[in-house]
Amino acid sequence: MLLINDNVAALGAENNLDATDVALSSVVGQLSSGLQIQTAADNPAGYSIAQSLQSEINGYGAAENNAQTAVSVLQTAQGAINQQEAILQQANTIATQAANTTTGLGSGGAADQQEFASLIAQLDQIAQSTTYAGATLLNGSNTVLTFQVGPANAAADQVAVNLVTTTSAGLNVSGLNISTVGGAQAAMASVQAAITSLASAAAALGSSQNQIQALSNNVTVAQQNLTSAHADLVDVNVAQATSQFTSLQILEQSGISVLSQAQQLPQLALKLI
Repeated sequence: MLLINDNVAALGAENNLDATDVALSSVVGQLSSGLQIQTAADNPAGYSIAQSLQSEINGYGAAENNAQTAVSVLQTAQGAINQQEAILQQANTIATQAANTTTGLGSGGAADQQEFASLIAQLDQIAQSTTYAGATLLNGSNTVLTFQVGPANAAADQVAVNLVTTTSAGLNVSGLNISTVGGAQAAMASVQAAITSLASAAAALGSSQNQIQALSNNVTVAQQNLTSAHADLVDVNVAQATSQFTSLQILEQSGISVLSQAQQLPQLALKLI
């Protein structure tokens, strides 16, 4: 049917060309951004799921950083405790030596006491100076540290670590005097008990460190899996989009050609006049 006032064929070709342009624009946006879901309008349900996944991914990322920080904190505390253990071992040796009756004869007892007191003072110095990011770890100011090593506010995602007080008073070795045999013998018992206490504290910190490291590994795997799921949902399939882009380009060129020819149809009616 030839019509002059209304060119239905041209209108149809124009509508198809507009649809092709919209689809082509969408594919160009996907290829240029690398995303098949850029806004909620692209895929409302997918967009909502993607935001939820991204929230979890971010949570796991922060939790992984927290876990690494926790390991560093515990390593700092353990390093200080190791130094204190070495100091107490020296103190125990001196106290054992002073417990011998002949040691106190002459000036030996005074020298031993002076060295012993110096070692005990070093315990306090280490306890007061062992800090991480401004938080003291061994002087009793902080007795429990809680680390968020998971993405949720749940007990399974948190690890509480108890800290011991390793000052001389906390270890019950303050004020010891080995200038007499009796004092040296008492000091031996106190120092050996302190060594045992520090060893237990170090073992507990090591256990907590291993626990946190294991949780960190789980967090890393979970984050990788969620990232993969998020990518499958949101990222564009470049090969598929490129193929679609080529097809749409050809369709657009074809549409322009057809529209141009359709616009000439009314002129055919003139040949009938």
